[in-house]
Amino acid sequence: MQRMQRRIPRRIRQRRRQRDPPAQKPRSGALVAETRQEFFIVPHRLSDVRVDAALVELIGVSRSYAVTIIADGGVELDGRVLRKSDRLVAGAQLVVRWQPKEPPRVIPTFVEDFKILHDDDDIVVVSKPPGVAAHPSLGWHGPTVLGALAGLGYNIATSGPAERQGIVHRLDQGTSGVMVVAKSEYAYSELKRQFRDREVKKIYHTVVQGHPDPFSGTIDGPIGRDPRSDWKFAVVADGRHAITHYETLEAFAHATLLEIELETGRTHQIRVHMAAQHHPCVGDTVYGADPQLSMRLGLERQWLHAVELEITHPASAKRVSFQSEYAVDLAEALERLVV
Repeated sequence: MQRMQRRIPRRIRQRRRQRDPPAQKPRSGALVAETRQEFFIVPHRLSDVRVDAALVELIGVSRSYAVTIIADGGVELDGRVLRKSDRLVAGAQLVVRWQPKEPPRVIPTFVEDFKILHDDDDIVVVSKPPGVAAHPSLGWHGPTVLGALAGLGYNIATSGPAERQGIVHRLDQGTSGVMVVAKSEYAYSELKRQFRDREVKKIYHTVVQGHPDPFSGTIDGPIGRDPRSDWKFAVVADGRHAITHYETLEAFAHATLLEIELETGRTHQIRVHMAAQHHPCVGDTVYGADPQLSMRLGLERQWLHAVELEITHPASAKRVSFQSEYAVDLAEALERLVV
């Protein structure tokens, strides 16, 4: 086992709406009864944007449900039925027909290994176990951070969509570690601003396959939807700007423990960037990790943990930092690598 030197420098709808016109009928048998219909004139900002991505913004559905609507023949552009990979044209008429789903609800739940790291009138900081989503969403039936907090009797800020009230940032359900949730309305708006303006320091540890070369560096690659998958992300030319700084903490025979600092916060950013370097996070079979190594280490998810979060406290305006210890499964996997 080789110890490496730590720390690298920080660089740190214009739209017209009409509902259920009687002369119009759904094109698909799956879209019946309470089908909703809306007309849009495609704005310039959505020109050349994939239709599935545009629906997320225009009608507020998830990407996966947008794909379902399109597959059911529920989207037309100037009278032409679209496919999910088709792109919009500014000024064209877009017709969308779909059945609205009941929004997900926060259900108070007891979550094992859910820890409160800090609590005051404005924020609550938690250590999220793996297998827990940040908030309820369509298609997710497992525990959530908001459900766990409700189960403990916490009152959270009412800002934001009902199922995401108080949430100012998220961790993947398979990623453990430190998260902050807003309790006051001012804290919600101020923390959202800090994350948007990149004033928050976010440190992660991950174990990746192989040995990155160089041992420390920066990955600058735009991230967007993987054109070959409806639910994965990838480094793509038309993706969103994404920067990841990394440095080696420990080098093992077949893997490396890295410290990661995120300059941006894209979905799956660390997992996508490391996989793009041919060093996927150990255990992350979704992004190409060796399943045999995952099995040998007893991992059923990616080795990825949010170890530190530094923010400016909304009330005191002082910089505060919170840390989270490795989850049990990650610590045990690390011990197996050392042996």
